[in-house]
Amino acid sequence: MDVLVLDTVHGGKEIAAACREAGHAVDEVDVYHGTTPEEMERALHRDYSLVIAPVHLDPGHPLLARCRGPVITHHDAVRRLLGNHLPCPMIEITGARGKTTTAHALAHILSGRGVLHTSAGTYAFPDKSLLWKKSITPASVIPAARHAARMPGWLVAEVSLGVTGAGDLAILTSPETYPFAGGKKDAIRQKAASARQAKRVLVAEGVTADPENAVRVNDIARCDGMQCTVAYDGRESTIENPLFLLPPYRTPLMLAAAAAMMLHVSPAPLSTFAALPGRMSLSSENGITIVDNSNSGTNAETTLCAARYARHCSGVHDLTLVIGQAEDDGAVCEGFAPDRIADAILKAEPSHVVWIGRYPEPGTGVSGLPEGKIDAICPNLAQGRAAALRMTKKGSIVLSVKTWR
Repeated sequence: MDVLVLDTVHGGKEIAAACREAGHAVDEVDVYHGTTPEEMERALHRDYSLVIAPVHLDPGHPLLARCRGPVITHHDAVRRLLGNHLPCPMIEITGARGKTTTAHALAHILSGRGVLHTSAGTYAFPDKSLLWKKSITPASVIPAARHAARMPGWLVAEVSLGVTGAGDLAILTSPETYPFAGGKKDAIRQKAASARQAKRVLVAEGVTADPENAVRVNDIARCDGMQCTVAYDGRESTIENPLFLLPPYRTPLMLAAAAAMMLHVSPAPLSTFAALPGRMSLSSENGITIVDNSNSGTNAETTLCAARYARHCSGVHDLTLVIGQAEDDGAVCEGFAPDRIADAILKAEPSHVVWIGRYPEPGTGVSGLPEGKIDAICPNLAQGRAAALRMTKKGSIVLSVKTWR
C-alpha cells in the first residue's frame, strides 16, 4: 500500500517507520517547518492508498484539500499499527488538564510490571526506572505499548488530543475545550470522537460530548472531605487521602479510583498516593513554604488553588507568586494567556510577583495587566524561583509556571 504520512515533527517519522516495518511504501512530509520541499512537491502530484494526518492539521492544507484517497488520523494509524499485540490492561488518558496526575495515580494503584507513559517521562514499573522521554503525541504510544507487551505488563499512557482507542479503557479527564486545527476543530469533540473506538470510556463530570459507551465518574465515585467512596458492579471501596481536599487532585484521583473499579482492581493503594512534583507539591526552604504548581496544565484556576493552599500551610498571608509561561516552551499545546495570568495575579493578591516569559508590550491589547506590581521578569522557572527566594522574607512562594517538566 502507498502511504503518505504528514507531520514529521509531531510523531510522523515514528508512524512512517512503523508503516514501513509493516511492509508499506511510505512518503513523509514536514507540513509545519518546510524541511521536506521535494517530498511536498511530489506528494502534491501523487495518489496514495492512504493518507495519515495529525488531528491538529488545518483541514484546508493543500495536501488534505486535494487528497482523493482515504484520510485517517495519527491516532487511528497507531491503533491499526498496534493490532492485537497489546499490553493488558491498556489505559489511555486524554484531556485539557489532569492527564498526568490521573496517569500517575492509576499507575500507583496497578500492581506488578507495567509502563507509565506521561509528559514527564516513560517509566518501567514496579521499580519506576526511566525508559525514555518522549512527547505524548499518539506515535509515542507505539514504543510504550510494545515495551509493556514484551514484559508482559500493563500500560497507562497519556495521549494528546484524543486516544488511539486500542486499549481496554479510555479516560477523558476534563470538559475544558479550545479551538485548534486553524480554528476549525473543537478539542473536546475531537477527543470524544476518538474515544468511540475504545472498548470502554470513563469521563470527568461536565464532559458533554461524551461517546455512547461512556461512564461518568460521578456515577462511580463520590467524595466527602478526605474520603472517596467508589461503587461499581456490586463492589464498593472507600479511600482516604488528604489530596482529595485539593481541587486539582480531586477529579484525577476520583478518575483513577473509578478506573480501578472498572478494571476490577482494588483502589486501596490510592490512600498512600502523594503529591507529584509540580502539582501542588509542598516543600520548605529557609523557613519559606513553597508550593510547586508548575506543569503543562497550569492555569488561573490551579494558581488560585495553590495560593490558598500555600497560605493555609504557612499560616501567613504574605505570598510571592511566580507565574507565566517559560520562553520558547513550544511543547505546551495550550498557552497561558497574559490576560489570564493578569486575572490570576489580581485575584491571588500576592505581596510580590515574578513574571515568567515575555511581558506584553504596551499597546498589544492585553487587558488587566498589573502595572507596577511586577517585581521581576525572568525567562524560566529556575531563574524565577531563585528571584522569589531572594525577595521573600516570610510566608510562602507559589510556583505557577506553565511548562513541560
